[in-house]
Amino acid sequence: MTDQPMPPRSTDTLEQDQLKRLELLSIIEATTLVVLVCVAVPAKHLYDWPLGTRILGPVHGLAFLAYIWTALQTASGGGWSKRDTARLFLVAFLPFAGYFNISWLRRRAGAFSGAQSR
Repeated sequence: MTDQPMPPRSTDTLEQDQLKRLELLSIIEATTLVVLVCVAVPAKHLYDWPLGTRILGPVHGLAFLAYIWTALQTASGGGWSKRDTARLFLVAFLPFAGYFNISWLRRRAGAFSGAQSR
């Protein structure tokens, strides 16, 4: 068997893959933030149960860092306005905003697939 190199992927395909990763990380980051803010923090203060924040805090921190890193890679790929880039980062700080970001990311990915099929 010979190892044949894989054909290079187009920039649009790489951008679509990056947007799919960003979409998944947006869901994960938003979910961990909502659970942390709406469940774990109130449980810590109302019911004196700090275990939730001790566990979920670092989990959300990792999800946040993964999202920010992927957003930075995606935005630095080119073709992103300052407003779109700011939106990518702003949604990471607002509970539930990551969920609203998903349809926007899907539309953006659809624009790439539409341009690719022409």
